[in-house]
Amino acid sequence: MGNSIFDYVMQLEMLAFFSGYPLVYFLIRFLARNVSLKNPVRPDLVSILPFAYALIGTLYLGLQLRNLYPDYTIANIKHRIQLPYLFIWALLSILFWIPAISKRPIFSLLHSLVFFFIIIKDIFFQLNGNIRDHHIIKNEMTVYTISILLNLAAFIFVLLSTLRTFHKKQPNP
Repeated sequence: MGNSIFDYVMQLEMLAFFSGYPLVYFLIRFLARNVSLKNPVRPDLVSILPFAYALIGTLYLGLQLRNLYPDYTIANIKHRIQLPYLFIWALLSILFWIPAISKRPIFSLLHSLVFFFIIIKDIFFQLNGNIRDHHIIKNEMTVYTISILLNLAAFIFVLLSTLRTFHKKQPNP
């Protein structure tokens, strides 16, 4: 955790959006391998994962723009952004809207592991006694659960949008 409550809140915001993606990624990969859907038009489930991740990044950007409203000056942005490198890393998730980048879903997983390792680091420090406040881990586990649900909802939204597009492209007999 950072030096102030504002660092911690910004870190929790990032964790709420991005930390649950690795679990969703592996869940979808597992389902895509083991569940055979007999629909020849179905999209490859793993290939739409980066677009769901990009949607999460877009939602995160929307939250940050809402938090900055109505003062979008450079001074206010510098004042509000407590963890600039992690913030920039989070915003890079928007690049997964670009098809050339999203062709390799593993890149989205690697990008999200940074946020997942923050939770792992805090659990490790908790076990070693470096963090005495048990509420930090409790808060992060709550936020992690929310992140998993948010990432699942984003994946389902992108999946339904993709299926709708495929359905529209099918010729009517």
